[in-house]
Amino acid sequence: MTNSVRFDRGHTDDLMSFLAASPSPYHAVANAAERLEKAGFRQVAETDAWDGRSGGAYVLRGGAIIAWYVPEGADAATPYRIVGAHTDSPNLRVKPIPDTGSRGWRQIAVEIYGGTLLNTWLDRDLGLSGRVTLRDGSNRLVTVDRPLLRVPQLAVHLDRSVNAEGLKLDKQRHMTPIWGLGEVAEGDLIAFVAEEIGVPADDIKGWDLMVHSVEPPAYLGRDRELVAGPRMDNLLSVHAGTAALTAAAAAGDRLTSIPVLAAFDHEENGSQSDTGADGPLLGTVLERSVFARGGSYEDRARAFAGTICLSSDTGHAVHPNYSDRHEPGHHPMPNGGPILKVNVNQRYATDGSGRAVFAAACERAGVPWQSFVSHNAMPCGTTIGPITAARHGIQTIDIGVAILSMHSARELCGAQDPYLLANALAAFLES
Repeated sequence: MTNSVRFDRGHTDDLMSFLAASPSPYHAVANAAERLEKAGFRQVAETDAWDGRSGGAYVLRGGAIIAWYVPEGADAATPYRIVGAHTDSPNLRVKPIPDTGSRGWRQIAVEIYGGTLLNTWLDRDLGLSGRVTLRDGSNRLVTVDRPLLRVPQLAVHLDRSVNAEGLKLDKQRHMTPIWGLGEVAEGDLIAFVAEEIGVPADDIKGWDLMVHSVEPPAYLGRDRELVAGPRMDNLLSVHAGTAALTAAAAAGDRLTSIPVLAAFDHEENGSQSDTGADGPLLGTVLERSVFARGGSYEDRARAFAGTICLSSDTGHAVHPNYSDRHEPGHHPMPNGGPILKVNVNQRYATDGSGRAVFAAACERAGVPWQSFVSHNAMPCGTTIGPITAARHGIQTIDIGVAILSMHSARELCGAQDPYLLANALAAFLES
């Protein structure tokens, strides 16, 4: 089977809209779900009994979404083709008691989430996003997408050595955003949020709030061949995976496997949560799909044995100012196509047979691809790939798009790479 769908520059335009509309993991999964609904997918509740009907379905849990499409005639042992990704990005998250300040400044107490580049959050206009939980147990999205907060950097006159010795930031003392002047009053932030979403303040009983840069994504460069924007790690893959899944669903009954999108939360801090890749969510959903189609544990084992996952996450493009930090023989470039990530110590899950699977998908899609391996003297990052392989016993291949400024508040990729990735993922899911 060849990939009958070809994404182009319009996909990158749409990615920029998706990034702007998804300032938190909760927004990202809501936006992905909306796109799936338009493609005919239906939401199923984990607390309901599932039937074995064909078609598209998805499960939402917190900041995670699992979506799949069962073609007509698929039996209980039909294997899965999975695109794995994550919805969270390093940032600053609001503490349980948020109202703080000193010296006449009103501030918001934040906790550092993930391995963020702290300096990239300085002197930016920041909004507020996330979700709140109301008295009745329901959740409401929060989007304050205008300049509300700022983490001001100390003036060079008061830190004369900063340019010579480098910026040194204390996570506790130096990263607290300001949002006004006056006396600190407990409950001010939540009262503000309640007014923004139109509910009484005492109805809000819990919150998962974070800050985000309000500067929108933009094309960059003389020929607009680059894209700058927030949360590319890893909403770029979530967006591409959603597009690829809906494209695969359009192939319908020609599919010989069941295409899946698994977008998890909490990858940036280890994936150990009920919505993380190290939790049971993916395995439970896949097993229930087998059993809903009348399958046995034997069918489940057969389906998993034939399953393959592409773990799609951003990787490092070669940095022109720090090329010595990269493996000399492996210099991924923007607009060179998706990268295949390899680490023999299993920080990435790719092996030789996985390389062949990925190469075949790219060939079917007519997409170029590149190889990535870390410099031996540089510690290698990791992804949901090894976790998925080990937890579920399924073959997993680590891939992604090469970017600069990873874990910055604003990252950079090639303008072609988002749609090249989407084409490769669609070819993989349709195979």
